[in-house]
Amino acid sequence: MKRPAARQRKRRKPQARAAKPSSRRKVLVIDVGGTGVKILATGQTEHRAFPSGPKLTPSQMVSGVKKLARDWDYDVVSIGYPGPVVHGCPIAEPHNLGRGWVGFDFAAAFGRPLRLINDAAMQALGSYKGGKMLFIGLGTGFGSAMVVNGTVEPMELGHLPYKKGVYEDYVGRRGLERYGKKKWCRQVADVVAGFIAALEPDDTVIGGATSKSSMRCHPVRAQATTTMPSLADSGCGSMRAQTAGHARNTELEDAAHGCSI
Repeated sequence: MKRPAARQRKRRKPQARAAKPSSRRKVLVIDVGGTGVKILATGQTEHRAFPSGPKLTPSQMVSGVKKLARDWDYDVVSIGYPGPVVHGCPIAEPHNLGRGWVGFDFAAAFGRPLRLINDAAMQALGSYKGGKMLFIGLGTGFGSAMVVNGTVEPMELGHLPYKKGVYEDYVGRRGLERYGKKKWCRQVADVVAGFIAALEPDDTVIGGATSKSSMRCHPVRAQATTTMPSLADSGCGSMRAQTAGHARNTELEDAAHGCSI
């Protein structure tokens, strides 16, 4: 007599452990600028900063950030880099800082999962509300980015030819110091108007370290939809920009966790 075949138990497929919600992650955001490095972390209300300058190397930046954030708790890092970035890695050295940024392993240096994007793109995300938005960052240089339906596109408009130099020479910090406030205002207004006419954004946000000066210029103020420095500039990019660096479904998803070239 044949024994009845043993019933085969249905094996339950192991369920993948749910990823830790990005909202629970504590993010350290670093805004690397030509005259200063600003940091802010989840749960903190005041940003911290230290001077940068034309000799700042990536190793010095990392050391300075770690020192400033030594009493902060954070799980991941987002960096706003003042130059072109492809797949989360710098592809050119910054114009206003020292050398050694291209090929530097930021993730290894911080010992955390890390994403790096263009600084203007980070600031733009911190101010974005929807539609098609143009962000112009007036600081040591001239930053620019577009956000269209949630997708951010950094641009290097500041280094395009303009008059006898490039845009950055006229509307960056050097232009403000060289030409004085009145003439600088006229130049900023002319540049902003030109880009608005060419790109046709729904909203225009002017931010950056010298944006407070531009907001006192009526011709500039009249063209900007947001007549104040962006949220990014008050604390390296608001919590929206911080979260975006690790969770938002935009081109930021293509950013690598660190750069090893």
